[in-house]
Amino acid sequence: MPDHTQVPDYQTESILRLEQPEQLRALLDDTRHLIVALLSDKAATVSQLADVLGRPKGTIGYHMKVLEDAGLVRVVRTERVRAIEAKYYGRTARTFDLSGVAEDMAHVGLAFSRALQEMSTHEIEGHLPGVSTVRYARIPQDRAQEWQDRLIALVEEFIAEPREGDVVYGLMLALFPTKRPYL
Repeated sequence: MPDHTQVPDYQTESILRLEQPEQLRALLDDTRHLIVALLSDKAATVSQLADVLGRPKGTIGYHMKVLEDAGLVRVVRTERVRAIEAKYYGRTARTFDLSGVAEDMAHVGLAFSRALQEMSTHEIEGHLPGVSTVRYARIPQDRAQEWQDRLIALVEEFIAEPREGDVVYGLMLALFPTKRPYL
């Protein structure tokens, strides 16, 4: 019996570095991105996902196949429901590291644009407004590694937060080297 107090309710890797452009394209499709996000909390069947998303099972099944082929989701358990074996899918990792697909980063820009649009158009009265900023600093590589480690720890803390609120919040973080000039 899965432990439903654990988030997610199945075992998974902490970080998976995406290496194939197909993985990034699979992840950044709107429907598949939402599926992967839903699987952050607990494993689900194609039928459960179809119900939550208001989409036909065949459509969700297609998207699950793309995600599974890309190595982003997997069957984490099965249950016998009447005469049928129900497959429960979960993510292959809590965090997908996009740095391995840097050559295909135009797609990542679309994901960030989508997140920024969602932040600006979905303000909810009585809740914190969205906030974002971009800052640059010339720092040594060892300090950049420390910052990266802290950001990963912050993400881990965020995704481990108990699911008690009435609003879903998003968290978007990036640390990256640039070729910006400096004085």
